[in-house]
Amino acid sequence: MNKGSLAFTTTVQRSIPRATAAFLSSTKEEATTTATSTNTATSTEQTKKKKIVRSERILSGVQPTGSLHLGNYLGAIRQWVDFQNKEPEKDEDGNPIPVETYFCVVDLHAITMPHEPAALRESSLSSAALYIAAGIDPAKSKVFIQSHVPAHSELAWLLNCITPMNWLERMIQFKEKAKKQGESVGVGLFTYPSLMAADIMLYQSTKVPVGEDQRQHLELTRDIVRRFNDMFCTGNQYKKRCKAAGIASRPVFVEPNPIIMKEGARVMSLTDGSSKMSKSDPNDNSRINVLDPPKVIRDKIKRCKTDPFEGIEWDNPERPEATNLLNIYSAVQPTPRSKEDILEEVKDMNWGQFKPLLAEAVVQHLEPIQKRYEEVRNNEEELNQILKDGANAANEVAGRTLYNTKIAMGFVTPQE
Repeated sequence: MNKGSLAFTTTVQRSIPRATAAFLSSTKEEATTTATSTNTATSTEQTKKKKIVRSERILSGVQPTGSLHLGNYLGAIRQWVDFQNKEPEKDEDGNPIPVETYFCVVDLHAITMPHEPAALRESSLSSAALYIAAGIDPAKSKVFIQSHVPAHSELAWLLNCITPMNWLERMIQFKEKAKKQGESVGVGLFTYPSLMAADIMLYQSTKVPVGEDQRQHLELTRDIVRRFNDMFCTGNQYKKRCKAAGIASRPVFVEPNPIIMKEGARVMSLTDGSSKMSKSDPNDNSRINVLDPPKVIRDKIKRCKTDPFEGIEWDNPERPEATNLLNIYSAVQPTPRSKEDILEEVKDMNWGQFKPLLAEAVVQHLEPIQKRYEEVRNNEEELNQILKDGANAANEVAGRTLYNTKIAMGFVTPQE
């Protein structure tokens, strides 16, 4: 997860609805084998179990605070498109594993810091439109707004009630942001990691691509999963509650594991190559916003921080700006290129020569996204329908997990 602009992805094994008998027991199919001889024919029925192939589900989201920037796009959204379009992998028996993709605008996370209501609404719709403009296909993926799925906030409250305060007090991001807000810091910023854990746990995550700044929060999620399962998902009483509710008596949650993001996905600030590009940076020149006009992009790159060294090189720890600008240049190439190929092109350039080259590459890469964004954003009725359909699908998935959570904790649930 990338919390400067919260971006996280979770890969899960799908939970089939309780009403589906295949979720609780394997289906059986009859196979008839006929043996023929000269004078007689007999038939034998054999019953064999049909293996259930459980789907994987990918969930990810970005905070709608401010305009999405190049780091959000390259580090998260473009990789979502790859997940969406990837050919399904096969299990050990050669069966294709279906993949479902869900991408949300995490507006509940956005209000942990002071915000303007009008700006939140526009940035939420703008973020969703950018998802689609960048290649997320509503015909293949579900796009929705986090607050449209009440299970996120409800599970977060349940997790707040079982999570020790000292676990949350250890979170580095809370300490850093609390210093900036002073006495006006809200409780939501303190309990933010519980909401992030709920986001992951609702979808039974097994793998989560996270940035370095979110690794601690993922470890907290793993701790919360273990604590919940130990407290509520063991013993005969738990089995009896599950049996009465008609659900399986396995632990409600699974522990998520981190996966490594693609090389070059981490985009750094244009004013400090050692700091991540961030929407919260008060200096707009520190980032390239996806919707920046071409002239603005060229001016920002022209003014961006470089170094006094001769030549341009990759991965020199003393030259973080050089590495960052080369990473950006590599990421926006029309077709993938190796580091060696790019270095051969730019090795004898100075910054005055390389910056215009980089600026044009970025402008050309973002131009079709910006054009598509205008088409999507200007048709708000269609955009709202996409978000509604996505929320309906997400509610179905998240609602099952929340129901199982309540059964485990002993709540009285509404009777059907």
